[in-house]
Amino acid sequence: MDSWHELLSLLRRILDQTILEKTNKWGGEVYTLNGKNIIGIAPFKSYISVWFYQGVYLSDPNKVLVNAQHGKTKALRQWRFYSLQDIDEKALIRYIDEAIQNERDGKVWKPVKKGRIPLPEELSAWLVKDKDTQMAFNNLPAYKQTEYAEYIESAKKEETRNNRIQKIIPLIKEGKGLNDKYRNSSKGC
Repeated sequence: MDSWHELLSLLRRILDQTILEKTNKWGGEVYTLNGKNIIGIAPFKSYISVWFYQGVYLSDPNKVLVNAQHGKTKALRQWRFYSLQDIDEKALIRYIDEAIQNERDGKVWKPVKKGRIPLPEELSAWLVKDKDTQMAFNNLPAYKQTEYAEYIESAKKEETRNNRIQKIIPLIKEGKGLNDKYRNSSKGC
């Protein structure tokens, strides 16, 4: 992280000149406008990323924005900087200004509600033979049931699916969701 000191300092200096407010969220620097996340900075092993939370709406004339997780990330885009020489300050300011204007214009990605997905065969078969787990699973909110179904479904190998089922059974019996450890603990998850 020490090697990123100059690069981070320059990025912070650029962002500090904007109307955005600096805050810390999820262990990182986030710059907001009226409480809405606009930009974040995140150092990684081989680059520093400037995240644009509604980056999908940026025109990207320099073709520098990437989607870090295709198929998962919908609106978030990042600009990666590998060295101090990669920073084109004027271009970055144009991107920041456009992101601010997009927020003012209400260009915000609205997540699409998923319908209930069918249970994977392996999970369904397990629930049929283990009534306690089935009852606990049925008592979970729909979003937690969906998390488990997607977790099992995303495994390509049968062995991985079965290993994941063994991993989640105790969580289901405790009434926990797959991702509860990442949620705000003050909400009772």
